[in-house]
Amino acid sequence: MKQRFLVLVLLIFIAQLSAQTVSNIRVSQDPDLGYYCLTFDLSGEADDSYDIIVIPYKNGKELSYPRYLSGKCIANLCSSGKDLQIFWNPALEGVEKEGWQFRVSAKPFPKNFVLVEGGSFLMGSNSRRSNEKPVHQVSLSSFYMGKYEVSQKEWREVMGNNPSKSKGDNLPVECVTWYDAVEYCNKRSLKEGLLPCYSGSREDIKCDWTANGYRLPMEAEWEYAARGGKASKGYEYSGSNDLDSVGWYRVNSESKTDAVGGKVPNELGLYDMSGNVWEWCWDIYGSYPSGAQYNPTGSNSGSYRVERGGSWGSNAGGCTVSYRYYSYAAISYDNIGFRVCRVSP
Repeated sequence: MKQRFLVLVLLIFIAQLSAQTVSNIRVSQDPDLGYYCLTFDLSGEADDSYDIIVIPYKNGKELSYPRYLSGKCIANLCSSGKDLQIFWNPALEGVEKEGWQFRVSAKPFPKNFVLVEGGSFLMGSNSRRSNEKPVHQVSLSSFYMGKYEVSQKEWREVMGNNPSKSKGDNLPVECVTWYDAVEYCNKRSLKEGLLPCYSGSREDIKCDWTANGYRLPMEAEWEYAARGGKASKGYEYSGSNDLDSVGWYRVNSESKTDAVGGKVPNELGLYDMSGNVWEWCWDIYGSYPSGAQYNPTGSNSGSYRVERGGSWGSNAGGCTVSYRYYSYAAISYDNIGFRVCRVSP
């Protein structure tokens, strides 16, 4: 294969977002295979990580969410540097090969997310309620999870309202249905230039697990993260065997929510995974299987969606890492909120 590149465009484009700058973009195309190579410089804070957004456009039309980008800055979050490269093959997208130009920008990856490194764990409990049985092995890919439950301030910035019963910027949003949480995820994704995970409506909502936007955790992801992932110390609650140190529940909550992050985090640095508000998960509620699973997404049918973690009104048993509960997707209560995840590049 010839390694030479036919230079089509010398594009100098500067996109500034906060403190980061994308500059000195150079675009070339392989004359034989037809794929494009984008080379660029990225300046920014040394300890920050960035999502790189690439939008091909041609004749006044743009491809907002190209799926066949590759390179180090696509496979991983990107750090600042010179001569960074991304590759794109229009043939895989099913579009014409010639004549594409590109807009390239960088968005700081939110600092309030934790990388949950993939691995295997034993999900459930054989010593507690029947719906936590049987204990079964689950293997998961890596993913990012929000350190905190979504706050009312974060909700209002995306949705423009605040449905919560107890009001406060740093309190977790509550009185949101499962459908509301899904809508928030998609709207926040679009606001930040990310590919939304969800499509369809009501009972026909589907999730694209490869999309880089925000989504609810799978139930298995939630339990794995609550247990501390690969750093797990086997605690009964998320981060401790002493619930008072890590969670707001019936005994210490004074029958109300408290500010997110007010207790001790778990082994991964995640807060409030025991208590404060229940957290919606993606899954339709159903019985556990007996065999091993890989990235399980729950039952295929059913009337309820899973919620996890207990709340300000729960007893201690409801705040354990294995406890399961469920509600209708269209129901909202002042003790149910959620946190968000993103796919790991």
